[in-house]
Amino acid sequence: MIIARSPLRISLGGGGTDLPSYYEKRGGFLISAAIDKYVYIILHKTFDREIKLKYSEYEHIRAIDDIRHPIMREAMKLLGISDDCGLEICSIADIPAGTGLGSSSTFTTALLKALHEYKGDIVSTRTLAEEACEIEMVRLGEPIGKQDQYIAAYGGITCMEFRKDGYVWVDPLNLSAETMSDLEDNLMLYFTGFSRSASSILKEQDEKSREDDEEMLKNLDYVKELGLESRKAFEAGDLRAFADILNVHWEYKKKRSGGMSSPKIDEWYDHARKNGALGGKMIGAGGGGFLMFYTENKSKLRKAMLQTDMEEVRFRFSREGARIISS
Repeated sequence: MIIARSPLRISLGGGGTDLPSYYEKRGGFLISAAIDKYVYIILHKTFDREIKLKYSEYEHIRAIDDIRHPIMREAMKLLGISDDCGLEICSIADIPAGTGLGSSSTFTTALLKALHEYKGDIVSTRTLAEEACEIEMVRLGEPIGKQDQYIAAYGGITCMEFRKDGYVWVDPLNLSAETMSDLEDNLMLYFTGFSRSASSILKEQDEKSREDDEEMLKNLDYVKELGLESRKAFEAGDLRAFADILNVHWEYKKKRSGGMSSPKIDEWYDHARKNGALGGKMIGAGGGGFLMFYTENKSKLRKAMLQTDMEEVRFRFSREGARIISS
């Protein structure tokens, strides 16, 4: 039996500049952090030659082309898994899909890691991320970016530069131990209770960027600069400056699509800001999922947020990317 896991993530700056429709024109930059919430893939070789897949649904098939789950189907085809492999594959997640933490790409990366282990392959971290991008962005044509696949593969708190030719330069964020500890202690995540498809939210941004919409491109240019400013704030140990940037980032993010926020989300955000949150934003594409706040008074904010319908999810950073935890 093989068990693989990949971490979910939170974006700390520059989100949205990792889509090809933008970075192929202007180049992108963002900061992403893996957290200790994971997607697990359990792979078991059975005696029969059939394929059994267990996720939110159950599939029992004989041919890979008949698999309904698109990522599972394309991952097995990409790695040349045969129809008579006799595999049982099960997925388990700490956080449900559609909540803005990169679950789809995290699932893809963990699945690929498990399938490579099954084949006896030695696969590099970069190759794992590139294969995940190939499946989601090329084979399935999803209008998403490359952040999630790379942070799921690499882990840690990572700066990513998206070059016009598609190459992703990956570099760990230069944080002091004290700053990292303070950042970890002062970030809070709250689940709005709303789930959504990242593809549907990002489609508008993707289409406008491809059409050279000036307002969209200028918005993303500025968000990229905010990401670079966030890196400077982190490296200087100035987390209050980072919190201020979060607020500006959220305002610009909302301008990219009417589906980014809602009256209820705005109400919760304003409530948090009045009760100890120095900064915050929606994680992921927007429209639902998690609100993230930076605060230096967690007890005050936690008490205030009990008045809302949101649930806090406590987390720590994960220094590891995709890995095999049992084989």
